[in-house]
Amino acid sequence: MLPNRRRNRLIANMNVVPYIDVMLVLLIIFMITSPLLSQGVDVNLPSVDKAKTVSPEQSKVIIITVNSKGYIFLFDEEEAISLKKMLIRVAALVQLSPESQVLIKGDDQLAYGKVVDVMAQLQAAGVPKVGLMTKQRVRF
Repeated sequence: MLPNRRRNRLIANMNVVPYIDVMLVLLIIFMITSPLLSQGVDVNLPSVDKAKTVSPEQSKVIIITVNSKGYIFLFDEEEAISLKKMLIRVAALVQLSPESQVLIKGDDQLAYGKVVDVMAQLQAAGVPKVGLMTKQRVRF
């Protein structure tokens, strides 16, 4: 009797199960770490009933943050900047892109006069329109 040659045949398929396991672990790691990467300045925004929403697609948005201690941040950077340096940078950005919207994100614990002072300084620096950012009040 002749030996059965089909049993001795090698199978050249790759086992992909370990690669799928590795990919799932990497996916979980990225899902956990991605929210931690989006850091900014911690600001408690005042609430309003109806707020006008600004979509980033409409125009370029320049966000100035003033935290509860009165420190000024530009574009949610980690480091505070002086009022003079912020005015120079924002005026240059608005001059390069006149359709830009300038929004101030002021902490609700901050004195109203500080936010108004920043707005007045921006308008004196040549920024035509300055808006305020708020969060929408949740009603039950």
